[in-house]
Amino acid sequence: MLNIGFIGAGNMGYAIMKGIKEKSGLEAEIFVYDCYAPAAERAAELGAKTCADAAEVAKNAKYVFLAVKPQQLDEALEALAPAVTKDTVFVSICAGIGDEYIASKTIEGAKVVLVMPNTPLLLGEGATALSCSASVTAEEFDNVCAIFGSCGKIAVIPKDKMKEIIAINGSSPAFIYLYAQAFIEYAKSVGIDEFAAKGLFAQALIGSAKMITDSGDDIDTLIQKVSSKGGTTIAGLEKLREGGLAEAVDNCCKACTKRAYELSK
Repeated sequence: MLNIGFIGAGNMGYAIMKGIKEKSGLEAEIFVYDCYAPAAERAAELGAKTCADAAEVAKNAKYVFLAVKPQQLDEALEALAPAVTKDTVFVSICAGIGDEYIASKTIEGAKVVLVMPNTPLLLGEGATALSCSASVTAEEFDNVCAIFGSCGKIAVIPKDKMKEIIAINGSSPAFIYLYAQAFIEYAKSVGIDEFAAKGLFAQALIGSAKMITDSGDDIDTLIQKVSSKGGTTIAGLEKLREGGLAEAVDNCCKACTKRAYELSK
């Protein structure tokens, strides 16, 4: 039986709890604290035990998920610190925050697993990057990986790339939604039903993603397979390149990473 605690029960925390309870196959007891009563009540409906404060969570749980905004982390760690032991495993989804910082606010040599998930966890289709401090055992890390693996795909990456990865999987759903919105707005402008356009474009995204992961072709080959010489796709690709799509994406990722480093200070 794993004792798992959550500081924060918002959308991401709730999605992870749901994955543990419904998909992970892990025998787990969940403890949760959230100052926002409706969030705590929603967690309780999943079978989580609500706690009076963050310290109570730490007293009951070996794995403590820090599912708060980076700006709220200091307050949470201050409340947790008196109840933390050398066996506590912090699982942090706070963008830009490193393991050394969490240790400095709690206990020397703290066990920290750094996680960058994304909101499709809510549907069991998450994409989660993970790394950990040297003090985390292989079994402990495997348990955390199993939790996130139950909610989608995972990848273990170097600890010093956890800020750079945010643009790739953590923030990228918002970027994709903005891209999709532009196509749907075009469809509306030429008299195509919004519902039909949304469904078709969403399925095109799903199918294209499967082609990237399952076809065995690289990206350039996949582009070529859609593009007939002198055809409609080529005409559209030329305009995307003229408009600086690749440069815009590069600038977007760099801005995202820059903000992650700012949050870490």
